[in-house]
Order: sequence, then structure tokens, then C-alpha cells
Amino acid sequence: MASFRRRSGRWQARVFRNNQPEIVNTFDLRADAERWARAIQREIDLGIYLPRNDAEIYTVDTVVRRYLAEVVPLMRGADTEAYRLRNVLAQLGELTVASLSPQVIATYRDNRLKAVAAGTVLRELNSLSSMLNHARREWGVGISNPVVGVRKPTAPQGRSRRLEEDEERRLMEVLCGGRVRNPWVKPAVQLALETAMRRGELLSLQWQDIDVAKRVAHLHVTKNGCTRDVPLSLKACEVLAGLPRSIDGSVFPVTKEAFKQAFSRACSNAKIADLHFHDLRHEATSRLAQRLPNVIELAAVTGHHDLKMLQRYYHVSASDLALKIG
Repeated sequence: MASFRRRSGRWQARVFRNNQPEIVNTFDLRADAERWARAIQREIDLGIYLPRNDAEIYTVDTVVRRYLAEVVPLMRGADTEAYRLRNVLAQLGELTVASLSPQVIATYRDNRLKAVAAGTVLRELNSLSSMLNHARREWGVGISNPVVGVRKPTAPQGRSRRLEEDEERRLMEVLCGGRVRNPWVKPAVQLALETAMRRGELLSLQWQDIDVAKRVAHLHVTKNGCTRDVPLSLKACEVLAGLPRSIDGSVFPVTKEAFKQAFSRACSNAKIADLHFHDLRHEATSRLAQRLPNVIELAAVTGHHDLKMLQRYYHVSASDLALKIG
């Protein structure tokens, strides 16, 4: 059980254990004192409580919420990172940071694997690890990173979904036939297939970043954090030439969520199952690989830093290789 009392303008929390010294901590707010006491009591009930020092002050809830407020908004994938950390918060929020051990993290991993895919769990563990490292380095939270000592789920193989025969035709028929009201989906799909640009790269594209004469689109921010110049095919230039100019300078003046819903609706109307917009990047890269056998040139177009990632885009048959080697 726990008790709380006001002392010298602050709140003192005391947690009592049978035949054991009481655990005491002091906070500015009663709510923080109650949260800490609940976390300590839960650890005692689970049998994982160990005497510690200042790290007892911080619950996972406290650290996650501060990280969400101060650090996550500065990330490019802020929404996704926040979503992952809220999943962590739902499972571990009431524990103190100091109680996080490899055993606790392993239990979290195993429980999450029962509900979501291994790739999701792996990304959540990476987010948790980054947060704990930041808390230790920047905020002085005295704890080692327990995620480091835990076996990680095997990373799943990347999707290799390509447009099957007739799917592209059906998709374009839907987009051209007015069955999807959002007018930006069709040109975005066409440009994605011509340039292998990601959805975020397309939606962030500005008219001032396009040099029609040189047939180049300049990307200021990409997934890997580097700028990139994307060569534009003649068809890509034709698509861009047919677009109206938005007053704010955006090539595609549409929100990510609105675009996502419109693309999903188009796939449904075209009776195309399990097609993500990012799959168009895979399709485009595979097509470009046929025209650009030099992997360095292909990487310059797609922006891949790891050349091993590009190996799966070269769909060369053994019979073709036999003809080449003579």
C-alpha cells in the first residue's frame, strides 16, 4: 500500500512492503507521486522490484511523454514514431524506467509478437531503444539500455509486390473514368511509375524544384535524409506539363491522408488487392533496372544507399544469363 503527505511544499510518497523497509520518494505534484507509487507497487506485485536510486523517479510514461513532446516532432516520420511509442506506453507506461530489464523487454517482445507482425515489434523496440539512449545522454536518466541485450525478431523480407498483368490498365481506367474524385492520384501514380519516387517525396514536391529544361526534379528531403536529383523521362515531363499550378507552389496540393484514401478507393474500384502505393516504387525500380543495368546509375535515380537493396530489383532469368556468358 502507499501513502501521500504534503511536506515542505512538495508531495512525499511512501510505499510499504511486508517486513521490508518502506520506499520513499518526493515530487512536486501529487499526480506524479501517485503515478510513481503505482509503478512501484506493480513491480512489487510482479516480483521485479529492485532497490535503485534516482531512476526510480522516472516512469516510462513520464519519459515517453516528454520524448513525444520534445524530440519526436523534430523527426521526419513523427506520426509513425509517435504511434510506435504509444504502443510501448500502453504496455510499459506504469513501470519505472529503472525497472526496465532485458527480461521485461523480452516479455514485452513476446506479448507483442502474439498480436502484431515481427517487423512491427522490431521497429517498436528500435524506437524504445532510441528513446532510452536519448534519455540517458540528454536528460541524465541513470539507466543502461536493456533493449540492447534482448534478442530481436527476425526482420521480414521486403515486399516484392509488382503490378500484375492487366492491373495497371484497370487502375488507370478507374483513375481516368472519374470514379475517384481526387484529381491528383492519377498523375501521382504515373510519376511514381516513371521516377520511382516515394509518396512522401511526390507530395512534398514544389514547382520551383522542377527544372523542365534539364528534365530534373530536386528533392530536398528524402527518407534517408539526403537531397536527390531525380531524372525525368519524357513521359514524366508530359504528365507534369498537364498539371494545373497551385497557388501555394505544390505540385500535388493534397494531404497524405486524403491521398492515401483516394488511392485505396481506386484500387478497390479496380478490383486490385493488396497493392500499396509504395509497391509502385518497387515496380518502377524493376522497370528502370531493365534500362539501367549499371547498379550505380540505378541507385542515383532511386536514392538507395545500400546497393544490396537493389539486387532484388534485377529480375534476370538464368536463360538470359546463359546467353550472356556464351
